[in-house]
Amino acid sequence: MYKPHEEHKKKVSRKINFAVITVSTSRWNALERGEKIQDISGDLAEELIRERGHNVVIRKIVPDDISQIRAILEESIKENLDIIIFIGGTGITRDDVTIEAVKPLLDKEIMGFGEIFRYLSYEEIGSSAFLSRALGGVVKNTAIFCIPGSPGAVKLALEKLILEEAGHITYLIKERK
Repeated sequence: MYKPHEEHKKKVSRKINFAVITVSTSRWNALERGEKIQDISGDLAEELIRERGHNVVIRKIVPDDISQIRAILEESIKENLDIIIFIGGTGITRDDVTIEAVKPLLDKEIMGFGEIFRYLSYEEIGSSAFLSRALGGVVKNTAIFCIPGSPGAVKLALEKLILEEAGHITYLIKERK
């Protein structure tokens, strides 16, 4: 049986270039003060991406601030990356503004990403999974994913969704003519 998505995955043989952006005001403030910080979820994302043989070209921490999130998104887009991952700021507290910063800039939304992420999360953590506003989309031929900041969410999103489809996504938005 012919499976076009499998053919698309095979057509991207190069390393995929990622940005990993952690959204956390407390970590950003600590960095600004010159303190050494831990970014467990960002470290995990970078490790998983590199284990698959891909590149992490940009690695940053930004505060929960719409203008700063948008600025790093626009800066990252100019670097001709394939995939940008925002970690954190996807919940429902007043400070969680990653979705408000990113969603209006999307050229296309990948609605299935958030839906499937919440479904898989439900299997792991139960009903609180519906509180996640995980988001996927495309801006100027770059895939954007906004995922929760917990290490479990990062592992789930990367291992079961993003890295599984990275070649397919890249082919569709960058290389398909």
